[in-house]
Amino acid sequence: MKIIEKTKLWFGLSLAIIAIGLVIILTSGLNFGIDFTGGTLMEIELHKSVPTEEIRTITDSVDKDMAINFLGEEKSIVQIKTKKDFNSDKRQEVFIKFKEKYNLKNEDLQKAEQFGATVGKEIRNKAIIATVIAAIGMLIYVSFRFELSYGIAAIIALIHDVLILICAYAVFRVPVDSPFVAAVLTVVGYSINDTIVVFDRIRENMKHAKKKDYANVANQSIKQTISRSINTSLTTLTAIVALYVLGVESIKDFTLPLIVGMAAGTYSSIFIASPTWVLLKNKSSI
Repeated sequence: MKIIEKTKLWFGLSLAIIAIGLVIILTSGLNFGIDFTGGTLMEIELHKSVPTEEIRTITDSVDKDMAINFLGEEKSIVQIKTKKDFNSDKRQEVFIKFKEKYNLKNEDLQKAEQFGATVGKEIRNKAIIATVIAAIGMLIYVSFRFELSYGIAAIIALIHDVLILICAYAVFRVPVDSPFVAAVLTVVGYSINDTIVVFDRIRENMKHAKKKDYANVANQSIKQTISRSINTSLTTLTAIVALYVLGVESIKDFTLPLIVGMAAGTYSSIFIASPTWVLLKNKSSI
């Protein structure tokens, strides 16, 4: 299995995908949700389960891009989110539409809140800080358990996965909101686990390898672990795909980029992290 010899191909594929995503981001931007931009959130008790399409007949008259979720055990509470800032009168106007159609009472309006852009900026900053802290922690852990070259290669692979995930959000126009943070941290954690498995095998094989024979050691290690990585990924992806197919709209917005991110994590563990480690070792041994 000649993985390392085709390093330029693997890097080129990743760069091409990331470049496409960055072009979309620069031209169209990311689809930031209410958590990051600010806006209005309302929760209304309908006392019964109602199809999303039926709710759309009401919300489209106010905002066609309004996000709709269902809460509660019976999914009888409709949660609507919009990036528009609705004052008290406007929120009451929206509730009256629901009140008249479903014969509701005033107390059925359980929540009506308006978020400013300042709150969204704070959430965005905390998301960046959380991701950076996680990356630094993993760099320290991998460097301590193995050595610095392994840690640097692992972080480059993680950056690759996060960029692919962000590009998925851009391409599929998935709202970037609070679940985005969870998706990033999930992908980062999953990817580092796969990468450590490969690195652990590389470390073991290095004990019996010739000096500076890094490419052959990496190829051998990937061959020994690739079936494990693929089988684990397929098992995980099967569960996530099931959630995407059977889940509600809000779940789909989370699972779609997660599918892309986990696929990228498996790819990077084999085709990005190990070749990067070989490049770093070859450079340091010159």
